[in-house]
Amino acid sequence: MKKIFLFLLISFSFLSCEKDDICDATTPTTPRLVIEFYDYSIATPTLKSVVNLKAVASGMSEGVVFNSSLPIINPSRYLTNSNKIYLPLNPSATTTTYSLKYDFGGASENEDIVTYNYTTQEVYISRACGFKYLFNLTNTSSNILTVDSNNWIKNIIIAKPNLESENEVHIKMFF
Repeated sequence: MKKIFLFLLISFSFLSCEKDDICDATTPTTPRLVIEFYDYSIATPTLKSVVNLKAVASGMSEGVVFNSSLPIINPSRYLTNSNKIYLPLNPSATTTTYSLKYDFGGASENEDIVTYNYTTQEVYISRACGFKYLFNLTNTSSNILTVDSNNWIKNIIIAKPNLESENEVHIKMFF
């Protein structure tokens, strides 16, 4: 009798166990806007790296961190010299504006203002991970860039308006 009781007690204790609520690090989250840069002077699209690019969202004092391995006090953490960048969009708004400063702090520093209009869709992932947002760019290439007489960005093409992952290029910028 004691053995049956002990067996039932152990059996019921295993039934009350639940799976841990831990969000796996590989679970896709809210995607950032992926932008690739191309050489405007060549007829065939060729990737081209920007020089000391700093991206600052409207209303923010600091730029997007491109080099998180650098110390917080190092201003170079906000600069990139790459042909691809990832910019976060604001999920609680329908527009995000960035100041893109080419050659920041250099002799040929030039700033262009780029505004992205979009709709958002909230998607449930799991109890542990919560929700993520998907974006759909609603503007055309012609109304993204604020035109001034000295734009360093010459053309913008929306390659994929639906932001569902960071594994694809959403915007192509030519300079």
